[in-house]
Amino acid sequence: MNLQVVYCNHQTAGLDIREKLAFSSKEQLDQAYSVLKQSYPATEIVVISTCNRVELYTATQDSEIGPSHQDLARFFSEFHQVPVSDFFEDFLERTGPDAVRHLFQVASSLDSMVLGEPQIVNQVKEAYQCATDNALCGPLTHALFQQAIRVSARVRTETQLAEGRVSIASVAVGTFGKGIFERFDDKTVLIIGAGEMAEETLTYLKDEGVKHIIVVNRSLENAQKLAGRWGGEARPYEELEDCLASADVIVSTTGASRPIVDIACFERVLKKSGNKTFFILDLGAPRDFEPGVGQINDNIFLYDIDDLEATCEKNRRARQKEVENALAIIDEETERFMHGVYHRATGPIIKQLREQWHDVREQEVEKLFSKLSHLDEKDQDLIKRSIEQIVNKLLHPPLEVLRQEAREGTPHGLLDALKQLFHIRD
Repeated sequence: MNLQVVYCNHQTAGLDIREKLAFSSKEQLDQAYSVLKQSYPATEIVVISTCNRVELYTATQDSEIGPSHQDLARFFSEFHQVPVSDFFEDFLERTGPDAVRHLFQVASSLDSMVLGEPQIVNQVKEAYQCATDNALCGPLTHALFQQAIRVSARVRTETQLAEGRVSIASVAVGTFGKGIFERFDDKTVLIIGAGEMAEETLTYLKDEGVKHIIVVNRSLENAQKLAGRWGGEARPYEELEDCLASADVIVSTTGASRPIVDIACFERVLKKSGNKTFFILDLGAPRDFEPGVGQINDNIFLYDIDDLEATCEKNRRARQKEVENALAIIDEETERFMHGVYHRATGPIIKQLREQWHDVREQEVEKLFSKLSHLDEKDQDLIKRSIEQIVNKLLHPPLEVLRQEAREGTPHGLLDALKQLFHIRD
């Protein structure tokens, strides 16, 4: 069995790279799965695409039939129309136990920008479900992702990673927002988008006393649902510029494939709003605001996902002991998972080898008895048991070594040798 992940995340690549490789909608991801299924029909595949990471997991029974690191880079290049040279240095690969450990760290939020944040495990679940819906999961990815979800729960239960500010929204509001505005109860908040990130940001803004909330979304119905839950008002997407002009705090979380607010748009907004201060939190990946919007004047404070990284790293250092505890759990769970994988890999070989030697034994016993027709049933049973014991003793050393290698690590070398020596086919 061959496991692999290729990925870029907030630690390896800037937002300008991640947004080029991200899948900004379910429809786009379904299209990508269709291409991958056609290109690699014997490969299990799961894609995780969030504001902080793009990851593609593959699993095959045979390492020779699955896509390589270069193959998958080429897929991203062709699908997103981005030259491979633009991102390949940031597009990392892990295989085998390292790929398993990486997913467990991702699901447990150890690899998140905000340590301990709870959203990532839901995103992992959604990614797994999407791959399942597209018929690209199989025995190994089912086992891997189900175990990753269980590991996340164990880390959350047995460590204190989830204490304090554990989300991008909480860090953004608590750190950046309070550095701009002393109070929020007199501010108008505009939420662009109606997803999980928008809802979570509203949680923290409400805690800061926000009263006036406007929600704009391409689906007015979804905007109305979110606004209704938080005592806000929903406005049609066509009124976006007027809503921008009336807002003090703007939180954008659409995940659109290109910026929805460019410099020209915001300059029109400024003519309507006057020279007031804007706090803009762009949580989209790809970004919803052109970076140049933050440079129009000194009263516009525009922050994107990457701007949060330094603050989040400080948060991580403060909880290093909990990180170490979580990593110990993940190492233990990775070893346990790989032992299970190796055990499953050796099972068919052991079964075939036993069946093959059993057939040989049966054939030779029949030949022997045809020449010794004077033997009674009791004598024949004695001979059968004796030959069976000889076969079992001859099989014991190679099978025991195979089991031992499966307990300690990958038994691929021995498996291949046994297949060649005894002409065993997959």
